[in-house]
Amino acid sequence: MKGKGEADDAPQEPDHLDAEEREDVAERQTGSALVIYEVIRAAGDEELHRPASGLFFSALAAGIGVCASLLGVATLRGHLPDAPWVELVAALGYTLGFIIVVLGNLQLFTEATVTAVLPVVADPRPINVLRLFRLWGIVLVGNLVGTFIVASMIAQTWIVDAEGLDGALEFAGHLTEYGFGELLVLGIPAGFLIASLAWILPNARENALGVVIAITWLVSAGGFAHVVVGSAEAWLLLLAGQVGIAWVLFGFILPAFLGNVIGGSGLFALIAYGQVREEMALARRTPHD
Repeated sequence: MKGKGEADDAPQEPDHLDAEEREDVAERQTGSALVIYEVIRAAGDEELHRPASGLFFSALAAGIGVCASLLGVATLRGHLPDAPWVELVAALGYTLGFIIVVLGNLQLFTEATVTAVLPVVADPRPINVLRLFRLWGIVLVGNLVGTFIVASMIAQTWIVDAEGLDGALEFAGHLTEYGFGELLVLGIPAGFLIASLAWILPNARENALGVVIAITWLVSAGGFAHVVVGSAEAWLLLLAGQVGIAWVLFGFILPAFLGNVIGGSGLFALIAYGQVREEMALARRTPHD
């Protein structure tokens, strides 16, 4: 039995539409926040239970595929004049790797920071926390191995010419301008933006490609630090003899990793859970027919 005023609070069916028109409205409307949350939570729960080999090879493919971003930026920069707007145009090349990885449903670390975190936030038992760390570790290692493979091929000019290598090194060189704290801070918006893709795409439907392009373009144009794409640049600098392994691991990968985790997990995942927590609690208390 409904309490006083409960009927007034419940969503009302529009009485000016017939049954067929109401069905059309239902088909065209986007999913609620609770529906999107459940879609992502279920996907994350599935990923937490995937075999290690499946996670690793998907992450390896993602690490290789996302390097199309570095190749795209280097190619565009090599054919553009020296002008103030070059970085904004070259950032379009950055979107290529993410198109491959996101639409190909491959395991990219920064997406895993939200999809795998939501089921753990909902059920934070130690076993689930361990599963989360297991997934993060496998995915990050697979991504980094993949980017190292492609960086090695670029450094040897197997997949680019000398001009392309110069363009890639010029683009990668900007990483050395930042300190640990700066890279950590630049990693936070990158983690948040890439994690937001997981929340947006269930409603994007036929606009998914445009959404991926817009968000990942902003990551590049804004100069934000993404641990996986940036690792390809860092490996390339290492192979070219411009930096040492200590800088790659502790001067770039570690701060970018921490920033991405804070932005993707600490901010986005908790915000996503927070906005549906009361709705889920209400749904549990409400008897279902």
